Amino acid sequence: MALDWNARSWRDKPIQQVPDYPDADRLRIVEAELAALPPLVFAGEARRLRKSLAQVAQGKAFLLQGGDCAESFAEFGANSIRDTFRVILQMAVVLTYGAACPVVKVGRMAGQFAKPRSAPMEVVDGVELPSYRGDMVNGMEFEPAVRTPDPDRLLRVYHQSAATLNLLRAFAQGGYADLFQMHRWTLDFVKGSPQAERYEDMANRITESLGFMEACGLTGESVPQLRETEFYTAHEALLLNYEEALTREDSTHPGEFFSTTAHMLWVGDRTRQRDGAHIEYLRGIRNPIGLKAGPTMTEDELLRLIDILDPNNDPGRLTIISRMGADAIETQLAPLVRATKREGRTVVWACDPMHGNTVKASSGFKTRSVDRILKEVRGFFAVHHTEGTHAGGVHFEMTGRDVTECIGGAQAITEARLGDRYHTHCDPRLNANQALELAFLIAEGLKQERSLGKLAPPGLAAVS
Repeated sequence: MALDWNARSWRDKPIQQVPDYPDADRLRIVEAELAALPPLVFAGEARRLRKSLAQVAQGKAFLLQGGDCAESFAEFGANSIRDTFRVILQMAVVLTYGAACPVVKVGRMAGQFAKPRSAPMEVVDGVELPSYRGDMVNGMEFEPAVRTPDPDRLLRVYHQSAATLNLLRAFAQGGYADLFQMHRWTLDFVKGSPQAERYEDMANRITESLGFMEACGLTGESVPQLRETEFYTAHEALLLNYEEALTREDSTHPGEFFSTTAHMLWVGDRTRQRDGAHIEYLRGIRNPIGLKAGPTMTEDELLRLIDILDPNNDPGRLTIISRMGADAIETQLAPLVRATKREGRTVVWACDPMHGNTVKASSGFKTRSVDRILKEVRGFFAVHHTEGTHAGGVHFEMTGRDVTECIGGAQAITEARLGDRYHTHCDPRLNANQALELAFLIAEGLKQERSLGKLAPPGLAAVS
């Protein structure tokens, strides 16, 4: 365990992006109730993810991290969870088959309910109310009672996350991820699109190979990797009182503490102050940690943060998630990559091509251009190609719903169509068609890495 650390030590540090709860007594009661509840995930699961991420850090695998911008209470349901899960499965198959690369799958699910905001208050028609900070804190409706931070929402987040995790585990281990069923993963609204046709062609080739393997006696019963998969969850560690309440000491490794809210947590670009509460909390837990690196990140600051979060240079501990924007990615990421390489730091490099490419359309909707998202991914691969390092992963916001929130791409969604199915509670998300388009692009980048000998041979690994 980190020296001079405990699950409450963050409370002695300056903190950003936290709500102001008017009912402090109720907040303390809710925190006590959370502390008495069972863990949502287990230390052994987080350790397995850390081991898999170590393979990514060493150039032997790829991290695929995706899901909702901000989960909501209103959109919660089995179909929504299933559809997002199946799109991630499709993307993972595209990457694994296209690039012969094992894929570590992590969902922004079962805990991604809170979002940082650029301003604490919002003004509409002269009325000022607290900004919407995600369903974990308050509601979207611009009404005083709804916008007031409510501690009871923390309990609702816990129970919805528990139900989501239960279903995800069933999907991952109960046969839904069976490669023999991969033709059934395509969503109805995607069928007939260029991306779906490309996926079906690839699926047919995989099915032929599986038929040969089955004839040789290699079935889902004899090779579990063909019918089940490992699937992990992650979210931004924003509300530290929630994380603290669900921090547990590992009974099998005394002195080691884990957040049991998710397998992996990340710190955002707005809350990564070296002397701040969020870094203080994250430095002491043993979960894999993500660090968002935006355009203001300097080489010195990055190296200092690495020293705090990963002092032992432990592969799989730290993932640096760049979010520079399509125009800045190559010039601003390269110095950071060179600095970590020079200092011998073994980290996972992942690309968040979403947050640096958000704009406001003339219609008033926030949106993102698929073309700019793809441009940032290409720039990310270009930097690592030049520096001789591994482009280790992608971190993106997507949904299995048929939304029209991001413009462009092969689907050619225009600004005029944004209002057709704009359902996000926060930032615009890729739909399944657009997510598959991104997967095929990444697969090409990984193929190039392998052809240049920068992606290590994976050995036997699960592909589902």
